[in-house]
Amino acid sequence: MKYVDDFRDGDVARALGAAIHAEVQPGREYRLMEFCGGHTHAISRYGIADLLPPQVRLIHGPGCPVCVLPIGRIDQAIRLALEHRAILCSYGDTLRVPASDKLSLLRAKGRGADVRMVYSPLDALQVARANPGREVVFLAIGFETTTPPTAVAVKQAQAEGLANFSLLCNHVLTPAAMHAILAAPQGVQLDGFVGPAHVSTVIGSAPYGPFARDYGKPVVIAGFEPLDVMRAIQMLIRQINDGRAEVENEFTRAVTPGGNRKAQALVAEVFELRETFEWRGLGTVPASALKLRAEFAAFDAEARFGVPYAAVPDHKACECAAILRGEKRPEQCRIFGTACTPDNPVGSCMVSSEGACAAHYTYGRFREAAPATTTSA
Repeated sequence: MKYVDDFRDGDVARALGAAIHAEVQPGREYRLMEFCGGHTHAISRYGIADLLPPQVRLIHGPGCPVCVLPIGRIDQAIRLALEHRAILCSYGDTLRVPASDKLSLLRAKGRGADVRMVYSPLDALQVARANPGREVVFLAIGFETTTPPTAVAVKQAQAEGLANFSLLCNHVLTPAAMHAILAAPQGVQLDGFVGPAHVSTVIGSAPYGPFARDYGKPVVIAGFEPLDVMRAIQMLIRQINDGRAEVENEFTRAVTPGGNRKAQALVAEVFELRETFEWRGLGTVPASALKLRAEFAAFDAEARFGVPYAAVPDHKACECAAILRGEKRPEQCRIFGTACTPDNPVGSCMVSSEGACAAHYTYGRFREAAPATTTSA
């Protein structure tokens, strides 16, 4: 644990906090968006905001892969399981995302659907091998980090001739979402980004160049530990104070400019860009997601089963969309912590530990805004 503990040292964190206090300029606000859900989790878990001056505002972005999945995509998966009687495999958090008609994949399982939690796409392949007489669909989600393993599974299925395996592909792309946030006419005002960690190990730091060059927004890629995040915040504040907009890399122990070339080549072999894709909170974003190339079309569950996508509006009381855009904080949703909790999520932001609502609720950060109360004996 030594190398982990080095990035969680409380004394160093307090010293960094003091240094940040000294470097912020009076009367200036620093609006910084952490895109990655892992950073949102770390900020809430370790109370990073408590160590920062009030001028530094941390804004949660759409970096949770479970959170950005729109209801219509979950509805597709449920239809495959209930109507087409496919074995539907996906990651645990995905099974709990609320869908239409008060359903989720777990609730569909209660109605007789064969829904199974897996830890990797290769687990879904094994389910297909073990059930040659059944159709097996893997509901694939995630950013660039989880896309290479899915590509491996598709290639393996092709090599083995697993005709009963297919993919419901929902892999999305980080830079496209960042573009959508900055290009929104009435979007949230930002001064910089804490760049994602795991995503950047795959794509590298170079793809963030346009945000600095074209939008004038600095990006500092950070690791997941609390000291990583605090150092990235300090680096962003220094850029803003200097009037600079550059891509810097705090997470040098894992991220390079070019990223993982082998993983990139594997993804490019199996997938190509979709023209458009709907994100929860961002709407339809061009060139922001992937689909299987023609050579692997036999493994496309949407085409195989004829389940077209249909957009579905979010729950009227849920503010998840605005939270994903950085326009609202979790505690500003009127059902946060009451009707909507991790045990009974109304919106996807309360499902995954990387979701802003779940992180705020789990670590009690929302209580900071609650008024003090007194009790009598």
